Amino acid sequence: MPEVTIYTRMMCGYCVAAKRLLDNKGIKYREIDGSFDQSVRQEMQKRTNRHTFPQILIGQKAIGGCDELHMLERSGKLDSLLLV
Repeated sequence: MPEVTIYTRMMCGYCVAAKRLLDNKGIKYREIDGSFDQSVRQEMQKRTNRHTFPQILIGQKAIGGCDELHMLERSGKLDSLLLV
């Protein structure tokens, strides 16, 4: 299973919702909190080409944020990305 990484920040409802979906599916992930560290935000932007939180990567593939994660789940494509 590829590593799942999620860039988050404090007080972010979308971050909570994305982590809840991952938790409910039993998916282990590495959380990187960018609340107070500008270098984390810059790293996230470099890896994902996006600036909003959360940003989720499966392996090295940036899949987007909370909405994209839920869309992948609804379409049945999330599980296949995790099996790569």
